Amino acid sequence: MLPEDDANRQLANGFILDPFISNQVRILNVAGGWRSVLDSFTRNHSHAMETYPDRFMVLLIDFDGKEKRRNEVKAEVPLNLRERVFVLGVLSEPEDLKKALGSYESIGLALAKDCREGTDTTWRHELLRNNYEELARLRKYVSPILFKSLAK
Repeated sequence: MLPEDDANRQLANGFILDPFISNQVRILNVAGGWRSVLDSFTRNHSHAMETYPDRFMVLLIDFDGKEKRRNEVKAEVPLNLRERVFVLGVLSEPEDLKKALGSYESIGLALAKDCREGTDTTWRHELLRNNYEELARLRKYVSPILFKSLAK
């Protein structure tokens, strides 16, 4: 996961607090803006993704009220990597989501639970609904390897 800012990093951190999540998930350093997320991905991570075809990347950005931002970002991701790169984020800014739902880490944990259980209780919040299609793609490709088996 490559977060735009510290708020997105905390959301991601909450996500990995889920006790059933794979230890293969990494949160990378904060990039410092949505454009910097894309630049960092292109400069520092795209080559590794080409080298390791089983690697996925989640770019965590603020949409700043611009629903088309995902398309802007994805248009700059190399075509051969687009299936394995996911662009997720709060429609406005994470601070707005925090005001509505509580701490970033608790929100991240709730989002992880939704992913694990195939629900959308938290994901259906008005500030997260913009992720619907991307979330469906993420679940299809990543959920089978992301979460540890619940059977013991």
